Amino acid sequence: MTGGRTTPPAEAKPAEPRPRVPKLTVAALALLIAGLGVVGGVRQSRRRSAGTLAPPVPARSVDLDRYLGRWYEFARYDSWFEHNDEGVTAEYSLRPDGLIRVVNASRSGSPTGRVRWAEARARVVPGSANAKLKVAFFGPFFIGNYWVLDHAEDYTWSIVGEGSRRYLWILTREPVPAPDVQAMLIARVESFGYDTTLLHLTRQPPG
Repeated sequence: MTGGRTTPPAEAKPAEPRPRVPKLTVAALALLIAGLGVVGGVRQSRRRSAGTLAPPVPARSVDLDRYLGRWYEFARYDSWFEHNDEGVTAEYSLRPDGLIRVVNASRSGSPTGRVRWAEARARVVPGSANAKLKVAFFGPFFIGNYWVLDHAEDYTWSIVGEGSRRYLWILTREPVPAPDVQAMLIARVESFGYDTTLLHLTRQPPG
């Protein structure tokens, strides 16, 4: 042993925790990419059916004031960014700048699971009778497509898609629509050229 001083090793700093990205934020990014038509990972059967049909055409105009408010997801085309999500809701409200505020929420794994959420802005596509919107979840770029393909006269249900038919959402004002309404909505979706065997029926929280 020598009598020289030794310098104790510097204490390693603990690694800073990596920020958690909400799952619906990832979903938002995928929706934006969907607006460009370049999202991968979609079931091959859906790609084939989407590629052989002309884009769906919205059936009617949309009164935005009546469309605002809370919607519950009754069913959807399941995708990797929404996989295992239940209790999905969407809330639309008018912003002071005239854009539409979009707040999406879901629960992970079950209707009572951990809440995930994402916020976005939407603007109407000119000449679309308010039936087509562009959505921006990140930055100033409105590139996500949101097409209201059809809706009830009293705005109690809505069918939302986009031009490629790779994504589909069926929304209702009630957490669980009546059985006859469910059957009607599935038939209406099929009339737009969607494969209803791919539908995921979303479970909503009890009560």
